[in-house]
Amino acid sequence: MSEARSQILNGIRRSLRRGEISGDQRQAVEARLARPPLGPAVARAQLAQPEKVALFCQWAETNNATVARVAAADVAAEVSSFLARNNLPARAAIAPSPQLADYDWDGQKMLSLRRGRGEGSDQVSITGAFAGIAETGTLVMASGPDHPVTLNLLPDTHIVVIRESDIVGGYEEVWTRLRARYGKDRMPRTVNTLTGPSRTGDIEQAMELGAHGPRRMHIVVVSG
Repeated sequence: MSEARSQILNGIRRSLRRGEISGDQRQAVEARLARPPLGPAVARAQLAQPEKVALFCQWAETNNATVARVAAADVAAEVSSFLARNNLPARAAIAPSPQLADYDWDGQKMLSLRRGRGEGSDQVSITGAFAGIAETGTLVMASGPDHPVTLNLLPDTHIVVIRESDIVGGYEEVWTRLRARYGKDRMPRTVNTLTGPSRTGDIEQAMELGAHGPRRMHIVVVSG
């Protein structure tokens, strides 16, 4: 343990009037970390996979996102069509993710993509998602070189491509998947949960979209 970390932890112990962790306490903590207890599971999300996908789409639309369900071959065409339908520029910043690389972006001649992190001038971003949660229609984003967090937050329009197989019932399944994917001590720096476009009701209790992030979210759910 570094000296700085040791000083911080010792300061916390003094404020709590606690001494060093005993052997039994340490074992209890290590056991809990090795087998994290599960929280409650919501009954409405305990469904077969096709029903989970349908519930996810229902809740996503309830939360002001738009949803399209397409085959893998039609993902790029759906993105181009969405931009055209909404009179948006055919330019986007896209996450440099292997998850997105196999779609036929080159087949959309009018679509211009820049791979990398989001910039303040970007109007549209395209990302994948680590998981979708049927219980609430929430998307889960794990940060990393293949998914810069700025793509979730800066552009006015966020297009998310998610596979049906990555939609789970509830939140606890996401944490289990994260632990399995990344392993102990290798979790992503940031995990964002996004439920529809950004909104706030702070000003005169009137709901406004786009207050702290994208004002428009389009979710492309890929079959198979």
